Amino acid sequence: MTTATRPARPRARSRAPLTDDAALTTCAPRTSWLPRLLWLPWLLWGLVAGMPSAASATEATLDIPRVIAGPAAESADATAPGRVFFLGTGGFTWADVSPNATPALWELLATGASAVTSVRSVNPNTCPVDGWLALSAGQRAAAPNAAETALRPSTKPCPVLPEPASSPVPGWSEYVRAAESLRFDAELGLLGRQLAAASVSALAIGPGAAVGLADPEGVVVDLAPVDWASTTPELLRATVGTARVVLLDIGAVRDPEELAKGETPPAADTRAQLDEVSRRVGLVTAALEPQDTIIVAALADAGADPRLRPVVIRGPAYGPGDLYSPSTRIPGLIQSADLSVTILRLSGAQVPTGLGGALLAASAPGGSDAEATAARQLRLSDIDNASHEIHPLVPIFFYGLIIAQLLIYLFTWHVWRRQRGTLAQRTRLIRIVRVVGILAASVPAATFLANLLPWWRLAHPLPGIVGSVSLFVALIAGCALLPPWGRTLMGPVAVVGGATMLVLAVDVMTGSRLQQSSLMGLQPVVGGRFYGMGNVTFAIFATGSLMLAIAVAHYTLRHAGRSAAIAAVALIGVLTVVIDGNPAWGADGGGPPAYLPGLAYFLLALLGIGMTWRRGAVIAVGTVGLFLLVGFLDSLRAPENQSHLGRFFDKLGSGGALEIVLRKAEQNWGILISSPLTVLVPFGLFFVIYVLLRPTSWGSRALHRSFERVSPLRSGLIAWLVVMTIGFFINDSGVAIPAVGATVAIPLVVAISSRTLLEESQTQSV
Repeated sequence: MTTATRPARPRARSRAPLTDDAALTTCAPRTSWLPRLLWLPWLLWGLVAGMPSAASATEATLDIPRVIAGPAAESADATAPGRVFFLGTGGFTWADVSPNATPALWELLATGASAVTSVRSVNPNTCPVDGWLALSAGQRAAAPNAAETALRPSTKPCPVLPEPASSPVPGWSEYVRAAESLRFDAELGLLGRQLAAASVSALAIGPGAAVGLADPEGVVVDLAPVDWASTTPELLRATVGTARVVLLDIGAVRDPEELAKGETPPAADTRAQLDEVSRRVGLVTAALEPQDTIIVAALADAGADPRLRPVVIRGPAYGPGDLYSPSTRIPGLIQSADLSVTILRLSGAQVPTGLGGALLAASAPGGSDAEATAARQLRLSDIDNASHEIHPLVPIFFYGLIIAQLLIYLFTWHVWRRQRGTLAQRTRLIRIVRVVGILAASVPAATFLANLLPWWRLAHPLPGIVGSVSLFVALIAGCALLPPWGRTLMGPVAVVGGATMLVLAVDVMTGSRLQQSSLMGLQPVVGGRFYGMGNVTFAIFATGSLMLAIAVAHYTLRHAGRSAAIAAVALIGVLTVVIDGNPAWGADGGGPPAYLPGLAYFLLALLGIGMTWRRGAVIAVGTVGLFLLVGFLDSLRAPENQSHLGRFFDKLGSGGALEIVLRKAEQNWGILISSPLTVLVPFGLFFVIYVLLRPTSWGSRALHRSFERVSPLRSGLIAWLVVMTIGFFINDSGVAIPAVGATVAIPLVVAISSRTLLEESQTQSV
C-alpha cells in the first residue's frame, strides 16, 4: 500500500508553516506536481478494483451456492434433487401469519428459510397479474390498463388475470406490447422458454401460473385446472404427475378497503382469504415428497398500499432460517426477480445473463421451535414495518427539509444585514445563526443513525422517528459546538463533515443496514437499490467528504504547510472514491465520475495551478477511463457478485446501455418537472455559482471575509459545485444530488461565516 500511494505524495521538505493567505499566494505554482497528480485516477482504479467482493465474502461465510450463467449452469450443484413447487400468492404480511389462524404458513415459517420480498414491479403498487408477468420475464413488467399503457397510478383498478381454458394466454400480445414500451428489457415468456430449452417438464395450475409459465408466444405447454374446494393431496399428486416444475396460483389476498374505485371487491374478507391461502398451502405440502422443494411467494400487494411481502422456501437445501440474495446483500430481504432465477437454477435450467435476480440460499440457520419462529417473524416484520412506516414520510420530510433550509437562509440573510440594535444584540443573533447552521448540517447523518433505535415498533412511529433523529442531531451538533472544536473557526465543520462521512462509510462497508428504510437512504419497498450508495447518499457522503477536506486543508496549511495539506486532501479524496465506487461497498457508478473532477480541481487549486481546457480534458478522460475499467473488472465476476457497474458494462456491446441511459434521463426529467421546488434546483445551482464567483455580491460581506480567513474555502466550495453539477447531469434522480448536498454544505458555510462575523465583532469591541 505504501508503494501504491507514493506517486500521490510530495517529497518531504523543510518548510515553515504558512498562514491562511500566504498558503496560496507566497509559494509559486509547482508544475512538477501535475504529472504526479495525473497518476491519481490509476491509483484509485487499483484500489477500487482490488477490493474483495462483499457478496463473495458473505457467500463464503454462509456457504451460498454460486449462480453460474451459461452452459455450466445445467450441471451446477444448486439443482434440487426433487420437484420444484412454486406457489404464487400475495396481499398479506408475515405479521398476519399465526399458528392458529394460518397453521400451514406458520409451519413453513418454522421449518423453511424465509424473507420479505420487494414485489415492486413497474407501478407504485403491484397487481397480481403484474407479479406473474414479472416472474415470467425475470424483470419488471406490468399489464396494460384501459389506456393500453403499462404505467398505472394506484388509484386505477388492477387488470384482471385471464382465465385461460387453453393456450395461448388471452391478451398475451397486449402484455408483450406493454413490456416493450418500457425500458426494463423485460422478455415475457423467458421462464417458460428456458425450462422448455432444458427439457424440464413444467405444469401450470391456475390463471396466474399460466401467465408465469407461458412461453414468448403465450403458449402454455401443460395447463391443468384445479377445484380447490374439493381437491385432496392425492388428487393433486395425480394431477402433477411427473412434472419437474409446478407453478400454482393459490390466490392473492385483496383488501376491499385498499382497492381502487371500479375494481370488483372479493366475496370474502381479508381474514377469510388468508385462511383459504393457508389451507391451499397445506394441501400442497401434504402432496410433497421429502426431496421436493416448495416455494411460497407473495407476488402482489393487497391494493393501493405497497409493502414488503412474505416468501419462504423449504426443501433439502432450505432449512429454518433466513433467505439470502446476493442481489440485495441483506439477509431476510430479497426482490421478486430472485424468484425467477431460483426456479431456473433449482430445476437445472440455464439462467440467461442480464437478469437482475440471483439464486436464493438459506443463511443464518435457526431453530424450528415456537420461540425461534416467533423471533424470526418479529425480525421479518421489523424489516417490513420500518419500510412501510418510513415510505410515506420521505416526501414530507424532504419538502419540510427544503422549506426549513430556506427559512434558515432568510433568517441568516436578515441577521447578517441587520444594522439596528446594540452590538450585544447582534452578536447574540449571530451566535444563534451559527448554532442553527450546525444543527441543520447534522440532520442528514442523524437520519441514518436514527435506525439504531427501533422507532417503528412504537404505537405512533412518527414521533418515534422525529425523536430519534433529534437525539442524534443533538449528539453530533453538541460534539461540534463543545470545546475544543466549538472554539475554532473550522472545528465544527470538521466534526460534522467527518461524522457524516464516517457514518455512511461504516454503513456501506458493513452492509448498508442504516440506510435501509431511512428518511434519506434506501427504500426497499421501492426496490430501486438495496445496498451501497444511492444518489441521495452519495450527495451527503461527497459533501461531508469535501467539507472535511476543506477544514483539514485549512488546518494543515496553517500548521504543516502546503505539502501536508495536499496529501491530506488527496487521502480524503482517495478514501471517498474507493468507498463510494468499490463494488463491494458503495457500488456507485455515477459517484466517482462526478467526484473525481471536483477533487482534481481542489488539488490543482491548492497547488496554485489554474484550470485550463486541456487539463479539464485530461481529468475527464481519466475519470471516464476509471469508470469503464471498474465496470469491466466488475463484469468479469460471477453474475450474482456483479453490481450494476458490471451489468452496465455488459450491455455496452449489445446496445442495452443506451436503454439504461435513456431510462435514467427520463427519470431525471420527470423528477425535475414534478414539483415547483425541484424546478428551482438548477436555478439554485446557478445562483450559488454566481455568489461563489462574486462573493461580495448580494451584500455577502460575511462570505467574503470567510474566504479571506479560510483560503481553501472558496476553491473547496467550487469543487463541491463541480461534483454536484456533474452528478446532477449524469445520474438518474440526479436532481436530488445538488439539493441534498446543499443541506450539508450551505448550513456549514453559514456557520463559518457567522463565526467570522463573531470574531470580527469581538475584535471591534476590544
